[in-house]
Amino acid sequence: SREFWRELPEIVRALDDAGTARVVVLSSTGRHFTAGLDFELLSSELATDDGVAGRSRVGLREMILQLQESLSCLERARMPVIAAVQGGCVGGGVDMITACDMRYCSEDAFFCIQEINIGITADVGTLQRLPKIIPPGMARELAYTGRRLPARRAREIGLVNEVYPTQEAMLAGVMEIAREIAGHSPLAVSGSKEMLNYARDHGVAEALDYIATWQPGMLEPQDILEAFRANQEKREPVFDDLMPLRKDF
Repeated sequence: SREFWRELPEIVRALDDAGTARVVVLSSTGRHFTAGLDFELLSSELATDDGVAGRSRVGLREMILQLQESLSCLERARMPVIAAVQGGCVGGGVDMITACDMRYCSEDAFFCIQEINIGITADVGTLQRLPKIIPPGMARELAYTGRRLPARRAREIGLVNEVYPTQEAMLAGVMEIAREIAGHSPLAVSGSKEMLNYARDHGVAEALDYIATWQPGMLEPQDILEAFRANQEKREPVFDDLMPLRKDF
């Protein structure tokens, strides 16, 4: 719905700006993770042609760009974002989970690029991100056929990291992974996400050059000392949160 596309980025940006959240877990209630796009949202834009399609479709393009931005915020957030999927992950749900860092699901989960089944080319991120997560040929098969991808097959091709027997088991497992991530230096975790995303979109030489520049500026000696002390003292390390992002300009 319109509310979802507006509110999700507001929430993610607020968490990212504050710097206190170390991991975000996206999960859903009910039988399904997502059912797809609200057709009223699309119909309202298509109904504004008024006989001058080229001019009226400028509004549709702007809407698509806004929808893309609503999910790209997950990718740009400083903290890792984990998707926990049960039941159907349809249409826009695939766009959303491909913008996440990791994906997990229950045995009853399935994934579907639904857009092709209703005469649309997927346009909010699936076709851009999915081929960098799973083999490109599999991404094309799913995009061209609109078939459902079951949980076990999703695990085999690398779309999800693990399949759990139930939604409850999945959430328990995912939260344990989130706790483990949250126990590390948030600056080091954030830097790792930045480097992994950069390396995905650039060549090896460029990515190596980037980390060589990033590391001297972002290395935090106190975090390194705390990690060593905690290991020697047989305790969990305690790290400061990320600094809030400045918004006063």
